[in-house]
Amino acid sequence: MDQKILSLAAEKTADKLQEFLQTLREDDLTNLLQNQAVKGKVAGALLRAIFKGSPCCEEAGALRRRKIYTYCIQLVESGDLQKEIASEIIGLLMLEAHHFPGPLLVELANEFISAVREGSLVNGKSLELLPIILTALATKKENLAYGKGVLSGEECKKQLINILCSGRWDQQYVIQLTSMFKDVPLTAEEVEFVVEKALSMFSKMNLQEIPPLVYQLLVLSSKGSRKSVLEGIIAFFSALDKQHNEEQTGDELLDVVTVPSGELRHVEGTIILHIVFAIKLDYELGRELLKHLKAGQQGDSTNNLSPFSIALLLSVTRIQRFQDQVLDLLKTSVVKSFKDLQLLQGSKFLQNLVPHRSYVSTMILEVVKNSVHSWDHVTQGLVELGFILMDSYGPKKVLDGKTIETSPSLSRMPNQHACKLGANILLETFKTVQRLLKAVQPLLKVSMSMRDSLILVLRKAMFANQLDARKSAVAGFLLLLKNFKVLGSLSSSQCSQSLSFSQVHVDVHSHYNSVANETFCLEIMDSLRRCLSQQADVRLMLYEGFYDVLRRNSQLANSIMQTLLSQLKQFYEPKPDLLPPLKLEACILTQGDKISLQEPLDYLLCCIQHCLAWYKNTVIPLQQGEEEAEEEEAFYQALDDILESITNRMIKSELEDFELDKSADFSQSTSIGIKNNICAFLVMGVCEVLIEYNFSISNFSKNKFEDILSLFMCYKKLSDILNEKAGKAKTKMANKTNDSLLSMKFVSSLLTVLFRDSIQSHQESLSVLRSSSEFMRYAVNIALQKVQQLKETGHVSGPDGQNPDKIFQNLCDITRVLLWRYTSIPTSVEELGKKEKGKSISLLCLEGLQKIFSAVQQFYQPKIQQFLRALDVTDKEGEEREDADVSVTQRTAFQIRQFQRSLLNLLSSQEEDFNSKEALLLVTVLTSLSKLLEPSSPQFVQMLSWTSKICKENSREDALFCKSLMNLLFSLHVLYKSPVILLRDLSQDIHGHLGDIDQDVEVEKTNHFAIVNLRTAAPTICLLVLSQAEKVLEEVDWLITKLKGQVSQETVSEEASSQTTLPNQPVEKAIVMQLGTLLTFFHELVQTALPSGSCVDTLLKDLCKMYTTLTALVRYYLQVCQSSGGIPKNMEKLVKLSGSHLTPVCYSFISYVQNKSKSLNYTGEKKEKLATVATAMARVLRETKPIPNLIFAIEQYEKFLIHLSKRSKVNLMQHMKLSTSRDFKIKGNILDMVLREDGEDENEEGTASEHGEQNKEPAKKKRKK
Repeated sequence: MDQKILSLAAEKTADKLQEFLQTLREDDLTNLLQNQAVKGKVAGALLRAIFKGSPCCEEAGALRRRKIYTYCIQLVESGDLQKEIASEIIGLLMLEAHHFPGPLLVELANEFISAVREGSLVNGKSLELLPIILTALATKKENLAYGKGVLSGEECKKQLINILCSGRWDQQYVIQLTSMFKDVPLTAEEVEFVVEKALSMFSKMNLQEIPPLVYQLLVLSSKGSRKSVLEGIIAFFSALDKQHNEEQTGDELLDVVTVPSGELRHVEGTIILHIVFAIKLDYELGRELLKHLKAGQQGDSTNNLSPFSIALLLSVTRIQRFQDQVLDLLKTSVVKSFKDLQLLQGSKFLQNLVPHRSYVSTMILEVVKNSVHSWDHVTQGLVELGFILMDSYGPKKVLDGKTIETSPSLSRMPNQHACKLGANILLETFKTVQRLLKAVQPLLKVSMSMRDSLILVLRKAMFANQLDARKSAVAGFLLLLKNFKVLGSLSSSQCSQSLSFSQVHVDVHSHYNSVANETFCLEIMDSLRRCLSQQADVRLMLYEGFYDVLRRNSQLANSIMQTLLSQLKQFYEPKPDLLPPLKLEACILTQGDKISLQEPLDYLLCCIQHCLAWYKNTVIPLQQGEEEAEEEEAFYQALDDILESITNRMIKSELEDFELDKSADFSQSTSIGIKNNICAFLVMGVCEVLIEYNFSISNFSKNKFEDILSLFMCYKKLSDILNEKAGKAKTKMANKTNDSLLSMKFVSSLLTVLFRDSIQSHQESLSVLRSSSEFMRYAVNIALQKVQQLKETGHVSGPDGQNPDKIFQNLCDITRVLLWRYTSIPTSVEELGKKEKGKSISLLCLEGLQKIFSAVQQFYQPKIQQFLRALDVTDKEGEEREDADVSVTQRTAFQIRQFQRSLLNLLSSQEEDFNSKEALLLVTVLTSLSKLLEPSSPQFVQMLSWTSKICKENSREDALFCKSLMNLLFSLHVLYKSPVILLRDLSQDIHGHLGDIDQDVEVEKTNHFAIVNLRTAAPTICLLVLSQAEKVLEEVDWLITKLKGQVSQETVSEEASSQTTLPNQPVEKAIVMQLGTLLTFFHELVQTALPSGSCVDTLLKDLCKMYTTLTALVRYYLQVCQSSGGIPKNMEKLVKLSGSHLTPVCYSFISYVQNKSKSLNYTGEKKEKLATVATAMARVLRETKPIPNLIFAIEQYEKFLIHLSKRSKVNLMQHMKLSTSRDFKIKGNILDMVLREDGEDENEEGTASEHGEQNKEPAKKKRKK
C-alpha cells in the first residue's frame, strides 16, 4: 500500500492519488504511517504523498489532512520515533501549516492549548509547531467563527494566546513555551500576556531552571514589555534574597525550596550576565533598567533597590555607554539614603509616620560579601563606586595640615557616611599588604627561594630614595620578626600567630623550623640595624615596633636590647659627673641652613624603658637559677644603671647646661631657633620617659617620687619658656603640642595613685607628688591629650596603643578616677584656695570626662554596657549577676543624675559667680550621655522634663551656655515628639522681650522660658529656633516628596487611587498640623523687632522656605485632588491661616527691614569714615537681598492656590488678600535729596554715596504700598 501511494504521488497529477486515498479508511493511513515511522523507513516521503493527495480546497482532503496532522503530532509526542525521523516529520508539518484554512488552524491551536493546560504533552517536541500555526492564523484575513462570535485571524490569535497564558503550564515546558513566542508576531498587549505568565512561573521552578527562562524572556523583550521583564526579574530575586537572609520557609510568594547560599549567588551571577549581555545587544533595555530604578528617586529609593539590583547595576558599568549614569545613580542613592537615615534617627515625628527601612549602604556591603561567588563582573563596578564616593564626599582641601570641610553643615554627616562607605567597600573588596604578608608566611617557612626573594625586595626598598619606601621596608621586616617565632619564645595570648593548614604541616619539624627561624630573624635584625643610620622617621618607626616584636618573639630580646644599647651609647656621656648626660648636638642634622632632627633620642629611651620593664617583669622571673639568666640579668642591670645615671644627672642639670634658658632664641625663622626648639622637645621627651621609668621601679619610694617631681619641674620650665616665646611671637607653635611619651597605661596608674590610693603605707611618699598641684594638673592634661589623640586617629601612641581592648580598659580606669575626683571635690571648692593660673583640676577632670564619653560612643559603641559598669565604684563581685540585668539606660541615668546635681549647684550661684566654662562642659556631658538613653524609656522622659524645667526656671545671660542648654532641650525634644509647639512658645517669649515692629503696639510678655531674656533672645535663641524650624520644614518637605513619589507610581485607575490614598491620610494630616503650628511660630517672629544682622537675614530665608514648602503641599494636592474628590478641610484651614496670619505680616516685616536700612543709610552722619559707611551698606545689602526671593515665593504660592481652587472647585483665594502692585520706578524726590547730600562731600565720598544709592533703591522698590 505504501508503495502504491508513493508511485501515485510520483505522477504529474494528483487525481489518481486523491481517488485512492479516498478509498482507504482513516485507520489504514495512520497505521501505515506509524509502521513506516517506527521502522525508520520512508515516513517523510509517505507523509508528503498523503498531503499531496489531500488538498485543502476539498472538504474531504482538508479533513484528512487535519487528522493526519493531528496524528503526526501524537506520534512525535509518543517518543517512539528516532530523533531524525521526528525532526523530519516536524519539518514537513511546519511547511504544511500555512495551507490549512482558518477554521482548521483554530482547531489545531486549540488542541495544542488543551494539551498544554491538561499536561498531556510527553516530550514537548511538537510545540515547535505552535508558533507556526499561530503565525499562519494571524495571516488569515477572512472572518472566522470563534466561540459564539466571529473574529478575524489576528483577533483569534490574540484570544488563543490569552487562553494559553491564563491556563496551567507544566514546569518542564515553561522554557520551551516562552521560547516559542519569539517566532510569533505579537502585539504589545500579547507580549505582556506572555511575560506576565512566564514571570509568574519563576516561583514554581527549580532554581537552576530560572537562568535559561530569563534568557528567553530577555530575547522576547525585544518585541516589547522590557520594563515588565526587568521589574519581574529584579522583584523575584530581591524577594528571594530577603527570604534567604531571614532563613524563613513557606513564604506565600515563593515556593522555591531554601537553597545553599553559594548556589543562589551563582544563579544570580548567571542571570546578571544574561541581562548585561542582552543590554549590550539592545541599549533600549539598559535605558529601561535605569528608568525603572531612577523612578524610586522620586519617593523611596529602597523600593526599587536591592542587593540583586545593585549588583546588576554595578555589572552594567562595564558597558561604557551606561557607566557614568549608573555610578551617578548609585552615588545619589547612597547619599539620599544617608540623608533619610539622618532625618529619621533625629525625629520622633518621622519615626511615627514612616516604617523601618532598609538602607542602600547595607545593600552595597552585602553585594561586596556576595561578590566572592565568582562575581568578577561586579568587582570592577564596586571598586569604581568606592573611589567615587571617597572622591566626591571626602575632605576636599588641606590647609596647614588641617582638613577643611567644604560641604554645608546640614549635609556633613551624610557626606561623611558616604565617604566612609566608599572606604569600607574598598577595604572589604581588597586585602591589604599586611594580610598578604600574613598569607604568605606559611610559604616563607618552607620555601627558601620565596624567603630570599622577599628579603631582597625589602632590602632594596630600605635603601630607596623615597622615604615611604624605606618605612614600608621597616614595617615589612618588623612584621616578619613578629611572626617567625624562635625556639623558646614565650607564647603571648594577645599576640599569638594565626595558624593555617600549611603552617600546621610545617610545624611537624618544629625544632628545625625554630632554629631556621632564629637564623632568619637574626638576618633581619642585621638589616634593621642599618636603618639606624637613616632618617629620623625611619628610626622612629623602628623604635615603636621593637616593643611588639619583643613581646611576640622573646628570644630576640638580647639582640634587640644590644642593638638599642649600642645606639644609645652614641648619645650617652659615660662619665658620671659630666652634665648634661646626653649629647643633644649629635641628635641634630645640619645641612647648610637646614636644621632637622636626626635621632629621636626621646623615643629611643622610651623604647629601651618599655622593653626593659617588660623583660624584667615577664621573662626574668621564669629563668631563676639558670646560668644564662644570670648573665642576662647583669646585662639588664647595666641598662638600669645607665637610666639611673641619666635620671640623676638630668635632675642636677640646669637649663643653661642644655643652652636652653630664657635668653635662648626659640624663633622658627632662624637656624639657631629651630635647633633650640628641637633640643627643647628632646629634653622634655627624655624627662617624660624618665618619669615613667622611675615610677615603674619606685615601689612607692619617697626618694623616687622626689626625683619624679624634679624631672617634672625641668619639663615644666622648658614648657613654660616655649609657650611664652610662642605666645609673644604669635606663631603656629603657640597652639601646637607634641604627643606625650607617657604610655596610656602609666597615665591611668598615675591618676589612680594620685587621686584614689588610700593605702596607709603609700601616703607619705604620695604626698610628695600630691603637694604639687601643677604635677597633678599635668597628669590630667596628659590623659586629655591621649583621649583627644584617640578621637582624632582611632589609636594612641605608646605600647598597646593599637590594641583596642587595652585602650578601652585604660579608658575605663581613667574615667573612674576623673569621675571620682570631679564629684568629690567640686570646682567651686577647689578654686577658693587656688593660686595658680589656668584651669582647676576639677574642671580639667570634667573636660576629660566630656572627651571620654564622646570617644567611647565613637569607637566602643558595643562596649557601652561594660564601660558604664566599670564606672560604678560601688560594684562588688557578689553583685555581678544582679548587676548584669541593669540596662544601659538605667546605668546612664545614674551617671546623668550626678552631673545634673553639679549643674544645679552652679545655677544656684549668683550671676557674677557663675562658672560658665564648667556649666558649658556639664551641658556637653549631659548631651553626650543623653544619647545613650532609650527614647521610649521613662528615664529619657525624666531627662527631657528636667532640661525643660531648667530652661523655664533659670535666667542666665551667658550666650554660649544658653545656646548649649537649648540645643540639649531640642535634641531631646525631637526624639520625644515634634518641637513645633515648643518653637511657638519660644517665639512668643522672644516677641515679648524684643518688642513689636510697630512701636505703638505693646506686646504682652509670656515668660514660658526664663532662659529667654533681653540678652539671649537675639541673636542666640532666635537663631536656634529658626534653625529648628528649618529642620521641621526639611522633614515636612521630605514627607511631601515621599507622597509625590507614591502618587507618581500609582495606577491611574480610580480603583487604585481610592485604595492608595487612604494610607496617606495620617501623613497628610501630620504635615498640615506641623505647618499650621509652624505658621503661628513665624507669625510671632515676623512681628518681632529683631536687631539688624543674622536674625533678620535668617528669618527672611526661612520664611521663603516656609512658602516653598506650602507651595509643594499645594502642588501635591493638585496631583491627588481629582482622584480623591477634593481637598481635606484641614488643608482649607491651613490656607486660611496663611492668608490671615502670615502673608500680611510678612509684607509689614519687609517694610520694617527696608525702613531700617533707610535709616541706616541716611542718618546725616557725614563725617563717618568711608570704611564704616561701606560696612554698613554691605550689611544693608545682605539683609535686603532675600526680600525679592521671599516675595517671589509668596507669589508662587498664590499662583498654585489659584490652580488648586479651579481644580478642586473650592475658592481658596477668598482667604488670601492679594498683594498690591509694588512700584519699581526710580523716585525722583529721593534721588534729588541724595544728589544734594553727595554734592557736599568730596569726590571720593561721592563715589561711595553713589554705591549707597544703588544699594538703597532696590530696598525702596520692594516696599509694600
